[in-house]
Amino acid sequence: MKTYSAYLTLVLPVLILSSCTSSVYRQVYPTLLDGKYDSEFPYKGCSEQLEEISQSVKRLTVMAHYKSYAFPLVDSVTLPDITPQSLSARQERLGFQHHTTAGTATVIYNEDGKLALLTCAHVVSHRDTAISYHRGEDGAATPFVRSFAVKTSQLNFLNEVAGGTALEILALDRQSDIAILGQKLTPQQTVGVRVFTYPFGKARELEWGTFVYLFGYPSGYKMITKGIVSIPTKTGSGSFLVDAVVSPGSSGAIALAIRDGIPNFELVGLVKMIPAEASFVLSPSIREWNVDYDPYEPYRGDIFIERKMEIQYGIAQAIPAEAVLEFIQKSQDQLAAKGYQLRPLVRPPEAEKRSM
Repeated sequence: MKTYSAYLTLVLPVLILSSCTSSVYRQVYPTLLDGKYDSEFPYKGCSEQLEEISQSVKRLTVMAHYKSYAFPLVDSVTLPDITPQSLSARQERLGFQHHTTAGTATVIYNEDGKLALLTCAHVVSHRDTAISYHRGEDGAATPFVRSFAVKTSQLNFLNEVAGGTALEILALDRQSDIAILGQKLTPQQTVGVRVFTYPFGKARELEWGTFVYLFGYPSGYKMITKGIVSIPTKTGSGSFLVDAVVSPGSSGAIALAIRDGIPNFELVGLVKMIPAEASFVLSPSIREWNVDYDPYEPYRGDIFIERKMEIQYGIAQAIPAEAVLEFIQKSQDQLAAKGYQLRPLVRPPEAEKRSM
């Protein structure tokens, strides 16, 4: 009797587990064939596809160099007073500034040694001039120039591609915040540089709770993260929000949705904006990292007001894929004149699937 009882105890849980597993699969699989983007976590592994996609995503670094001229308030210099001749006469007040930004770019073209990459315009569009004004005792800006900076050069480069320096801005639209960069290398230098081959999708078909993957370089680290779509716009721009973990460096990261299960990935957007909140704090006159202040001792030095940006983590705004395709379509002639034929990218996902 003991042997029989032990046998029943062992077999019964196995039967229950098998019964539950089969009933779950019968319910889940049909929902993946509705023609919509999936809102469920992928039902099977997709590490192979994710690794393939990640190889087309690159870290983009931009370095802008400026000549900066200072103007004391007593000189009462206004903007119309600033000319090339007046700047040449102020060499004793000449300084140099360097601004570095980083973002994410995705390889969308690799032919005959030419690479083209997709990113956000604000990552690479440093201003040609930067002007600041003196402020009065009430804190309001005066018409008198405090500093005038002129951009002398800008270098856009990829950290992971040999020879991937001096990327050219092939096409750029600040309003839509989309840019395409390119560089001509030798065919040998582009061997092994993988191109993103999955189709562009339709952000207007996203729904509340649609599951997406994001590929980018938050804080300089190559990462993949997941998120859920919120506030999908069915009309108008088609922009949407994602509750993914992003930070500076994620701008230009691609967002991928899955239509009817793995491996049907579609690019539905680019990470555009990471919300941040500005605040002003009092700061000591010496702000080197190696200076340690005693919090129990009164500080008696000069005090400055410093503007700090605090990232609102867990929220990212995305540019819809429709806007990206429209931008590429409008830029076809401009791109072709520089030797980049990107016409296959504007095909709809259905056409891509039929050609596979």
